[in-house]
Amino acid sequence: MTTTDDLRSQSALTRRLVWAGFREMLPIALFVLVFGAAFGLASLQQGLNTPWAVLMSSAVFAGAAQFAVLDLWGPQVPLLPLALTVFAINARHLLMGATLYPWLRQLPPARRYGVMALASDSNWALAMQALGRGQPGLGLLLGGGLALWVFWIIGTVLGTQVGSLIADARRWGLDMVMGCFLLAMVVGGEKNLRMLLIWVAAGGASIAAWHWLPENSHVVTGTLAGGLLGLLWKEKSDER
Repeated sequence: MTTTDDLRSQSALTRRLVWAGFREMLPIALFVLVFGAAFGLASLQQGLNTPWAVLMSSAVFAGAAQFAVLDLWGPQVPLLPLALTVFAINARHLLMGATLYPWLRQLPPARRYGVMALASDSNWALAMQALGRGQPGLGLLLGGGLALWVFWIIGTVLGTQVGSLIADARRWGLDMVMGCFLLAMVVGGEKNLRMLLIWVAAGGASIAAWHWLPENSHVVTGTLAGGLLGLLWKEKSDER
């Protein structure tokens, strides 16, 4: 049975835990640097200068959304389509926050939102895996997020200078790194029929949306499908 004391213990946010999260995320952060460089180069090609590209990476910190924005960038920026595109791509963060809420609510609001500002797929998966084992996870979330954020910005700067050297990340198979990492997190996580069917529903809905719905809608579609099934099929618990 999970108690309030257990949740508080798992919500610990010390320098040691944050530094551990930073170090653990470094291997993935090195690949993020490559994609940051690709974004830096692409931003120059779309007419942004280096300061604006770095500012976008620093303030937005959402790779897929930033690349999508570049496709809409020009002398006249269509604000509504741009906002809808970014929301669709990043809608999964709503469910990330929901899955972390039992632990996040143990923190003061300023810390809670500060931690989530650096949440992304990989450090969220790392944190959830630790929390599932009953270990502190928010330090991994924050520290891992800091590593990804720093290397994303460094990559953006490099891309505006020497990005042409690694412009085609797919040629080297680097576009598969994040997917493989997340798959490893899933395989190492909780295993039961409920989780299997949730992932099947999310994956199936995402693939169907990718084939038949507008571009980028597969992200929010898969997220909603898996999230709704998880909401309707509640996990058995001993909590009172």
